[in-house]
Amino acid sequence: MMKLTFLGTGTSTGVPEIGCGCDVCTSRDPRDNRLRASLLVETGGITFIIDCGPDFRYQMLRQHIRHIDAILLTHEHYDHVSGLDDVRKFSYTNGMDVYAEENVLDAIRTRIPYVFRENKYPGVPELNLHPITTAPFKINGTEIIPVRLMHHRLPILGFRIGNMAYLTDLKTIPEEEYSKLKDLDVLIINALKFGTHLSHQGVDEALQQIKKIAPREAWLTHMSHTVGLHSEIEKDLPPHIHFAYDGLVINMAN
Repeated sequence: MMKLTFLGTGTSTGVPEIGCGCDVCTSRDPRDNRLRASLLVETGGITFIIDCGPDFRYQMLRQHIRHIDAILLTHEHYDHVSGLDDVRKFSYTNGMDVYAEENVLDAIRTRIPYVFRENKYPGVPELNLHPITTAPFKINGTEIIPVRLMHHRLPILGFRIGNMAYLTDLKTIPEEEYSKLKDLDVLIINALKFGTHLSHQGVDEALQQIKKIAPREAWLTHMSHTVGLHSEIEKDLPPHIHFAYDGLVINMAN
């Protein structure tokens, strides 16, 4: 079995946005409160997260998570990596394995240099950085297939694990990468808002990708407050497509 928990389903500003009084930002429906996007994956006896943003600490506390084995990073933007300092409590015994492309690892070394000094200040996180490419790799026997995505002009990664794929922050998918996305049971893909955006898919673009990839079920994530109230927008989707929300759990066969 594979268990997926949506730790956050919001865009870089989160929902509610600071200072906003719109219907979504003032909604009392918990599905309209979105922390920065991150996914917890439990499979094959290991537990890891995809992306580690500024809400990491609260996400761990809210879901009562006491252990993670690894972190996969899609790209270097702040809302996807800025929680790494808070990994310290998970890292003291064996260090925390962090998998990302080399340019992302370079950005991490630059942003938190105190973690990598020869003489470290006591208490900093112990991060074991592992460079990856678009080639498949394994974490304790579980195969991870990176998928090249384009975040406008920035090359980033999505990940396929078993029959699930997590694709966030994309605007386009190179044609040669679709072969990695065949026969999915679950596709998780970004949908920032209704309408278009320079570097993120809108809902209509996400629906077009879902039609092309043809998963059995699809979940939309990385949404802004302008996407609308969850209770209303959910009604207009096809039966096999859903808006995800924080805390949602999906159990699926490997």
